[in-house]
Amino acid sequence: MKEAIIAEFNQRFSGEPLIVRSPGRINLIGEHTDYNDGFVLPASVDKYIYVATSKRNDREIHLYSIGFQEECKASLASPGIPQQHWAKYILGVAAQLQKNNFPLAGFNLVFDGDIPMGAGMSSSAALECATVFALNELFGLSISKIEMVKMAQMAEHEYAGVKCGIMDQFASMFGKENKAIQLDCRSLHYEYVPLEMKGIQIVLLNTNVKHQLASSEYNVRRQQCEDAVNLISKHQPQVQSLRDANMKMLDEWVKPVDASMYRRCKYVVEEIERLQNACRDLSNGDLKAFGKKMFETHDGLSKLYNVSCSEADFLVDAVRSNPNVIGARMMGGGFGGCSINLVKEEAIQQLVEEIREPYYNFSGLHLDVYIANIRNGTELC
Repeated sequence: MKEAIIAEFNQRFSGEPLIVRSPGRINLIGEHTDYNDGFVLPASVDKYIYVATSKRNDREIHLYSIGFQEECKASLASPGIPQQHWAKYILGVAAQLQKNNFPLAGFNLVFDGDIPMGAGMSSSAALECATVFALNELFGLSISKIEMVKMAQMAEHEYAGVKCGIMDQFASMFGKENKAIQLDCRSLHYEYVPLEMKGIQIVLLNTNVKHQLASSEYNVRRQQCEDAVNLISKHQPQVQSLRDANMKMLDEWVKPVDASMYRRCKYVVEEIERLQNACRDLSNGDLKAFGKKMFETHDGLSKLYNVSCSEADFLVDAVRSNPNVIGARMMGGGFGGCSINLVKEEAIQQLVEEIREPYYNFSGLHLDVYIANIRNGTELC
């Protein structure tokens, strides 16, 4: 893919491009907890966005997406909001760099990737991280990785209109081969957790359901969590996020006001605790206990947080009683995307053969399957 991007770049622009790749991510457990100051356990995987870029002699930005076969032109003086959705992530990063007073000139940029779109592997965060990393290198800005992550996140907030937590960008930037990242989303303290899964593979089953509701409903869920914190903090001022809340507080001050809000928050409070226990399972080498918690997470996402869909529920339910599957759950923002499964290596082919046709009969959709290997985060290539 790198060679194809260089060839496309050379056809459109002059000069030797700088090449950066940034990975997609999985999240083993801890979903929708990041924007509630909780914990997450992501890892970067061997699916990437590749960016090729070079300086211009003016203040213009010329972009081209190989995958979408679209171009976009803008100016640093007034970048505006582009019509092309993908360009929002790139121009949003440029806007953040300018907002933080980093000196930019015009640039050319071509990108492509093999992160499946809409699969819950955060192709948008990978594009943001690849862009900010590349521009940092190109213009010698000397920005730290954590600051790049924060600017990538704000690009998504302000340009794409999704108030995402910091997990996706953090995982894409800080990933390390064969390790998950236990990230405290409040302090941004993180630890690498070895993923010792001999004979076990991470298998992603893509529902191929598109995220029609994902962005809007994501923002609704986030607002519900914030509203609940406001209700609790009137009585308990030390509660600044759901990270600080417990079930007693929810029962007393949220449940009587809004049953839907209560269910959402119940899931988040339970998930924050569940992740911490799950990390102890990994430290103890107890994959069976860890896998059980993955199923519990799915049930919470489906029945309490209501961000699953019938297709994702079908895939998880189909493997619940399979002794070769250690754990499974829907992954990502919801309303489509992939289920993540821990599967005994020798059983993967049979599992896929057993589930593919029933899934098609149920949904009318074909099932795509990805094996995810844990690799390093954003880097020059």
